[in-house]
Amino acid sequence: MSVSRRRLLLGAAMLPLAGCGFQPVYMPTASGKPGPAARELSAINVGIIPDRSGQLLRQALQARLADDGGTPQHYDLAVSFGIVSDVIGIQANNLATRVRLIGSANYILTSRTTPPTRVTSGSARFVDAYNLFDQQFFAGDLEDESVRRRIAEALAEQITNQLAIFFRKRAAG
Repeated sequence: MSVSRRRLLLGAAMLPLAGCGFQPVYMPTASGKPGPAARELSAINVGIIPDRSGQLLRQALQARLADDGGTPQHYDLAVSFGIVSDVIGIQANNLATRVRLIGSANYILTSRTTPPTRVTSGSARFVDAYNLFDQQFFAGDLEDESVRRRIAEALAEQITNQLAIFFRKRAAG
């Protein structure tokens, strides 16, 4: 399917939403400049998040909030993050066969004013799992790292979307 046909179909699918006031969160202004959500997201500094999984989450957040235009930082984002593992598949001989990882993050967005004020806060949660294979320890380690990366990416996406919606609503009044 060609790109122009996809756009036409997408436009036709969105037409019924026009009457209810639907607008994309990242919609640019009429002059073509970034909209309020994109401008505010690019002004966020992501604080250090401890541990390797925290580094993955911070990198994913920075990639989504990045601005190449040198926007001054007006906000600080503090994130507390943890992953809990739970064995959910156990054979009759007590060998684990499946591990579920639950990632949860709480965040607080504060302004860089003096004194700093809390702008918004929220939380995100994501669940993923992987299988353990008998005598395949290296494969299990690789799969664990892959799942932790997927959790970090999913949580970063949720946090970014929540912040974008907050900024969009705030700009609309």
